[in-house]
Amino acid sequence: MTEQDVTRLLAKIPLLKAEIGKVIVGQQPVLEEVLVALLAGGHALLEGVPGLAKTLLVRTLAQATDLPFRRIQFTPDLMPTDILGTEILEEDHGTGHRSFKFNPGPIFASLVLADEINRTPPKTQAALLEAMQEGHVTYAGQEHALPQPFFLLATQNPIEQSGTYPLPEAQLDRFLLYVRIGYPTEAEELAVLTGTTGTARPEVQPILSGDDVRQLQLLTRQVSISEELVQQVNRLVRATRPATSQVKFIQDYGRWGAGPRAGQALVLCAKARALLQGRFAATQEDVRALAPAVLRHRILLNFNAEAEGLTTDDAVAALLRDVSI
Repeated sequence: MTEQDVTRLLAKIPLLKAEIGKVIVGQQPVLEEVLVALLAGGHALLEGVPGLAKTLLVRTLAQATDLPFRRIQFTPDLMPTDILGTEILEEDHGTGHRSFKFNPGPIFASLVLADEINRTPPKTQAALLEAMQEGHVTYAGQEHALPQPFFLLATQNPIEQSGTYPLPEAQLDRFLLYVRIGYPTEAEELAVLTGTTGTARPEVQPILSGDDVRQLQLLTRQVSISEELVQQVNRLVRATRPATSQVKFIQDYGRWGAGPRAGQALVLCAKARALLQGRFAATQEDVRALAPAVLRHRILLNFNAEAEGLTTDDAVAALLRDVSI
């Protein structure tokens, strides 16, 4: 990749943010974390109450990146084959020969929205595991490669628990980031009201191609990070484990800590955030900014924490306070 290629790619990042900003008002931290996941080559889980534009954000991102996009609405009766695809019997009218042909499902797209993923049973949720981790699916003993880049964004509603199936920890760990979406500010909400209740419909233009995304993902891995900062990330992740942690919060309330995948995710995300801001070196601020989204779904608290109303975000705050970064 030449210097001109790098300059060209980096110049497109502000344009991408501006294009998405035509539709999505505010929510800059959320947008940044979604773009971090995209550049780091991982997947993200978006959690927020209804009406916070989770689906709209993903659809707008698909338009601005010109990636093949599919939306899967998860329901209690959704089957794995509805996601992965199925085999159909075809007949050659000339020879009369019949054979099975794999018919790809909606997972075969570069950008996939798994909408309300916690509304479907574990059997169907598990159908995503291989796709998310390996970049291919297996049907009838045959592997079928997914298009590259492959980016899965899932959404879930945290307040309506009736008829839902919480994601198992093993599947949560497959998500690079767990992004929480809060309510907009008063000014942002006013801008939403005035901008979406008229006749104007903003048109989103594609800024990044699939090849651009692949090159940015490669460039992200080339961003520099000091050996000392990697050691600090390692200490932070190891401090999440109750058996060896020196952090009192984890000792008192921790049940299970993060595995090595969390450290890999935090290093990659720090690099991606640096690149989004036009830097070629990750800093402590990048690690601190992304630690909650990387760790909140990889720490399991005990019943004492639940009784006292404590969350994994409280655990991450204690870790950032007590572990030297």
